[in-house]
Order: sequence, then structure tokens, then C-alpha cells
Amino acid sequence: MIVFRRNYLRAFSLLELLITIAIICILSAMLYGFGSASHQRTQKQLCADNLQKTFLALQIYANDFGKFPATTNAQTSEDVLSLLVPKYSADTSIFICPGGRDSQIPFQADLHKYKISYAYYMGRDTNSALAVLLSDRQINTAPKSVGEQVFSLNGKSPGNNHHKFGGNFLFTDGSVQSSKPLAEFSLLFSNGVVLLNPKP
Repeated sequence: MIVFRRNYLRAFSLLELLITIAIICILSAMLYGFGSASHQRTQKQLCADNLQKTFLALQIYANDFGKFPATTNAQTSEDVLSLLVPKYSADTSIFICPGGRDSQIPFQADLHKYKISYAYYMGRDTNSALAVLLSDRQINTAPKSVGEQVFSLNGKSPGNNHHKFGGNFLFTDGSVQSSKPLAEFSLLFSNGVVLLNPKP
């Protein structure tokens, strides 16, 4: 009697292949997606570039008026920074943080009608000692001591331009410093300075 044996080749089933692809997609999203540390590190650098471009517009404004922009009864940073458009900057993209999810603003558009990404310390002048002038959106408009929360800790609003990875600060000399969510230096202010967040 002759017995025939079948030789089966071991191969991936369709289900195993789909599971493998799903795992690869999940790992890729964790490593390179919107909320990943590597993605936000890149976005923070682009954000720093935006802040420095905004500083140029602020500096030109200050050269004309002797102080950085200020308006009476301003409630949000849009109320004040709208003074820069279009005379001091026609490029409104500089007011949107690349790390956040705010909508782009049309070229030369009035900032009052839109939502920007940055908080503004109104009341600083060109003779102020080195101090923060602009920052990523903060969790609130209160002064903050070292160690207090400035930006989102969990990636949820408010203060989440860079998910849970902190934000940037622009100083009155034009330099930019990256920060973790908790204040690494004092953000106290006085002498008529107020912090204005963008629209919620």
C-alpha cells in the first residue's frame, strides 16, 4: 500500500498579516504621529522660527512708537497683535503655531476675526529688562513661579500647542527658549504688564 503525504508550506494567514500591519501602524503613530515627542520637537523649532519672525514685526512697531503694542481694554492677544497686520507683517502664518491645530489665517487678514496660537505679555517696552514677550498659549493668564504649570501636562486644552511637551518663550531681546510644561524660570510680572492668551 502506498501512502501519499502532503507537504504543507508554513505561511502567514491573511489574519496574521493584517494584525502585523496594524501593529506597525500603531507603533509608527506612537513614534512619529502628532502627539509624539519627535514630531513635537520638530514643531517646536518651527514655532521658535515663527516667534522670531513675529519679534521682527514687534521690533519695527516699537521703533515707530517707542514701545511694544498695547491697547486699552484688550481681552485677548489677538486684540493687540492685530496692530501688526498688515503694516508690520502681512504674513499672518507667523501667528499660528505649527505644533497646534489652529486654522491658518488668510494673508493680511484682520487678526480680530481669527484665533492665533500665542500669548502676549502686554505692557513691556523696549527698555524693559530681559523678560518674556510672547509664548505659546498658556493654561491661564496668571503669573507663575518656578515649578508652576504653564503648559498642558496631558496634551489637552488649554496650553497644548505642543501636546504635553511644553512650549516656547520669546524674550524682549529676540531670543527664544524652549520649556517643559512646568515653569523653569519666574513668569511673574508687574508695572502694568498683563498676560493675554489667545481666544479659547
